[in-house]
Amino acid sequence: EELLYQEGKRRNLSVAPERVASSQAAFRKQFPDNATYEQYMGAEMKGDKQVLREKIRRSLLIERMLKTEVAAKAKVMPLEAKAYYIKNPKQFHHAESFRIQTISIIPPQNGGADIEKEARKRAGDAVKLAKATKNYREFGLLAEKMSDDDWHVSMGDRKETEASKLPPEIVKAALALKPGQVSDLIQLGGCYTVLRLVTYTPAGKAPFAEVKAKLQSDLHKQKTQEIRAALGEKLRKNAKIEVL
Repeated sequence: EELLYQEGKRRNLSVAPERVASSQAAFRKQFPDNATYEQYMGAEMKGDKQVLREKIRRSLLIERMLKTEVAAKAKVMPLEAKAYYIKNPKQFHHAESFRIQTISIIPPQNGGADIEKEARKRAGDAVKLAKATKNYREFGLLAEKMSDDDWHVSMGDRKETEASKLPPEIVKAALALKPGQVSDLIQLGGCYTVLRLVTYTPAGKAPFAEVKAKLQSDLHKQKTQEIRAALGEKLRKNAKIEVL
């Protein structure tokens, strides 16, 4: 900040008095009452309003330097983002994925024949009730009530998940559904599951329009860091710094 301030002075940059005055007024409004403001002025500015004005003027000059030397140069135009998108296609490819809700009945291991029979009955009931649901909320509330898996606290919603991270039986069942449809009973080892397909996303490349805003934001952050680092290096190189 000091190097930016000194460079701004070297370039004879200035801050309009009315800008300083408006910033000083805005700073004053941060305090809940006059007593708190006066206490701050006494402790931090030794009661001298001119000291406060100089600090505000210094801050505004640094801000002006940052806008000129960093913010203005770090802007990323749509054409620049599009060029990056074309040059780095792999970054925008996504795998096949599903978003599903599940209700799982998980009987205790080595529970015996009676426990297994009861689990199958609960699973059968879950399928009937699940197929009677009409939307995300109804299925979710049923999952919260009946499901034994970890997602029951989230309305059975497993969020977006790549196909490669799901059991093959789940993937096969999900591929046979349209969004909003509920599967038949699926047995995974000793576990019984019924799922509702929320969304299906085939493997492919995200369209530029879909990633444009985030890509511009990410590139802007990257450029800002690079420009600030280069500016800092340049200022240090040309500055005479004394350590007291």
